[in-house]
This record gives sequence, C-alpha cells and structure tokens, in this order.
Amino acid sequence: MLPVAALAAGPARAQGPAPGAGLTHHGYAVLDGGRVDVRLTPRDHGPSAVPDTTVRLRWSLPLARCAQPLPAGCARTGGRDVMCRTGALDADGWGRELALEVWLRRRPAEVTPAVDTVWAAGAVDRGRGNDRQRPLVPATGDTYSF
Repeated sequence: MLPVAALAAGPARAQGPAPGAGLTHHGYAVLDGGRVDVRLTPRDHGPSAVPDTTVRLRWSLPLARCAQPLPAGCARTGGRDVMCRTGALDADGWGRELALEVWLRRRPAEVTPAVDTVWAAGAVDRGRGNDRQRPLVPATGDTYSF
C-alpha cells in the first residue's frame, strides 16, 4: 500500500498564477453481489495541462476488511476510501483508464461511489461541479455510466 502522501506527490511548480483546468471523470460502475467494478477515465477540458492528478473514490458503504488488490498508484485511505493517481493530463485531453474492483462488507441492494478530484498539482478548476460524480449503482450486475 502506498502512503497517502505518495499519491499527491508531484513535481514542484514555479510561483505565479495557477494554471486553469477543467477536470472531469467519465466511466461506469457495476455492482454484482458484494463486488463493485469501476472503470473511469479522467479528462482535462483545459485551458492548461495538468502534470498529475489524484482521484478519490468514496463508497457509501464500508469496504470489506480483507486485503484488496488495487492497481498501481492506488491506496486504501480509510474504511470507505480509495485514492488513485491518474497521471498527467494534456489540455483538452484524456488520461489513462483506471480499472478498480473492490469488495464491500455486505452484499447491498445498491451503492453510491463518490468520485472526486482531490489534487491537481496546483491547477485551479473553477467549475468543480463536473469533476464530482455520484452514480447510484443498483446490485443488478448491469453497467451504470457516469
């Protein structure tokens, strides 16, 4: 598991006005039994590139207490939270897809993963509403897009 500080570490930036960015996350989630499968791809609508970003997935229900394999650059940071570095984003560009599977403590009828950008290497997103997603995912085994 990575220390939380390692997820937000990035190159030092020169002083001056903060670059602007328009960050969003697009993807889908599937809940089948107690397992949640999430795929998401970050996007920067610009106007500036972002050298690194970190996204937090906060589940509406607690994660299972067992060890859960997570992708490189991801770490469990609480009973309901996982943070992942999503990397550099070009202005008006897409990042790499993040694929994540987690187990919940129970087999719920539904779950809501909250997807938020928590760090953007000093870039300022003046329209934060579109980088926060809260899809409702019923336990149907179907794909729910966000």
